[in-house]
Amino acid sequence: MKTHLYLLLLAAGISAAPQMSSMAELLTLLQQMCEAMTNDVQNLRIETPDNIDDVNCVSTIFEGTEQLRTNPAMKKFSVFFQNFERLKQSLPASLAKEGKCDTERRNATIFIEKLMMFIRKASKNARL
Repeated sequence: MKTHLYLLLLAAGISAAPQMSSMAELLTLLQQMCEAMTNDVQNLRIETPDNIDDVNCVSTIFEGTEQLRTNPAMKKFSVFFQNFERLKQSLPASLAKEGKCDTERRNATIFIEKLMMFIRKASKNARL
């Protein structure tokens, strides 16, 4: 129940972003990011939540996104990162006080795939 409430809040935050109003656009940018990955980025290891549905892993998702953003090869996806930062700021402060999140260091492609799953689930819950 708590996860569904969080995902509804997340979906509202994403859809309220002025320059990118749909989750489909976020997913498209993420797909392009995956396809454009160079070997340098693919070798990047990012702390990735084992369970993307775990509300305790919200900060891990944002930290991994920040790690991607700081990679020079990701500069052309700055619009995605700006909108994702707005989403982060729109979340309630109570979500910052999270519990334990089980993670594993994985390559950037796997992290992006998990991030796409996270956004898809938020999108489905927003349509309820």
